[in-house]
Amino acid sequence: MLIERVLALAAAAVVAICLGVGLLMMALVPPKPGGGPLAALSGPIDKGTARQMVETAIAQTPEYARFFARLRETFTQDYESALDEFATRLSDTKLEQSVDYYLSEAVRRLRQSRGALAAKAEPDAMSRVFAKQLEVLQAVAREDKKMCVAFLYGATNLDFQRFAAAQRPLVADMSTASLDAMVSGQAKNIARAQPNEADFKTLETALQARGLGKAEIDALLDGKMPDPPLDDAKMCAAGQTYLEVLRTLPEASRTRIYGLALELMSKS
Repeated sequence: MLIERVLALAAAAVVAICLGVGLLMMALVPPKPGGGPLAALSGPIDKGTARQMVETAIAQTPEYARFFARLRETFTQDYESALDEFATRLSDTKLEQSVDYYLSEAVRRLRQSRGALAAKAEPDAMSRVFAKQLEVLQAVAREDKKMCVAFLYGATNLDFQRFAAAQRPLVADMSTASLDAMVSGQAKNIARAQPNEADFKTLETALQARGLGKAEIDALLDGKMPDPPLDDAKMCAAGQTYLEVLRTLPEASRTRIYGLALELMSKS
């Protein structure tokens, strides 16, 4: 039973994993070749100029600039690698990307290179990651329940992309919380066991106490969507309840579940 639950969580823990993926997919669709003011330039853009343009775009967005400054301070190699890639792409294609793309791509790259460290962070650092995820989910829910459900499953559309670009402080805070958890994990390197059957039982009991039925709990923990599926408002509310309940669990259970979710995020 335990291994089945862990595998189900790995495959379809709707909120804990896909929520993180959704945030990394927020960037606006890159412009098509031939668009944008740079397309009129006849010659190539040298890489140094392209790098300056990227850095200027980031500096003009204070919320994101703080994240990139923290990234440069803590994981300098990752910062330089990301900025070099952005500059090379701009130099080669003359296609300007949105600053939202720069943030989401930097976080995606960081998650792949350093994400597993977050699972070894101090409890408070891990808790902040999920607290910021909840804040974003609540903001999405206020905007559109259907978009909220799509976000839970890691799917995005233009409505969500526009929403994310309009909510840069929230997105930047969640990205920084993830970065800080990786920094903490690198420093503390806390080894944690995977959640056990008692942890999942504690979580299920807490979800039931908050009014969630079997259909909602199965959808959240095992990815088992009923037929007919839950309506958008109910599923959106269940996702928020899930994250709210997680932070009320005993620390040992909570940190094991957080740790597994963060580890799986790094592999997604």
